Amino acid sequence: MSDLVNRIADSVGIEQETAEKALGMMLGFLQREAADGPVAKMIEAIPGALDLVAKHNGEGEGKGLLGGLMSALGGGGIMGLGQQLMSQGLGMGEISKLAKETIAVAREYAGDEVVDEVVASVPGLSQFV
Repeated sequence: MSDLVNRIADSVGIEQETAEKALGMMLGFLQREAADGPVAKMIEAIPGALDLVAKHNGEGEGKGLLGGLMSALGGGGIMGLGQQLMSQGLGMGEISKLAKETIAVAREYAGDEVVDEVVASVPGLSQFV
């Protein structure tokens, strides 16, 4: 897991602790929002991903007023994740790099077919990866 976190931290240009939280939040989001079968295969294939999701799945974190309003209006999803990641101090450029690197890692471990199914099952995700 530490190799994965180091890779994300280096690629995105953020501290390791932030990378760990952000990766866990991203994977937790995918676990909640993507098609069950493909996302389970993907998360199980990435070393340490289950632990990261359990520790930092992001559910209920960093909502604040804007996040609470978005959830009340049914606007959670990808925008909710963005709000959670911004509450961890990430900017849009870093969030974009995080998403791309997370998907690249997932492709390495789970394969293109599984990851393509995950991405296709989450509305709006394809524009970020």
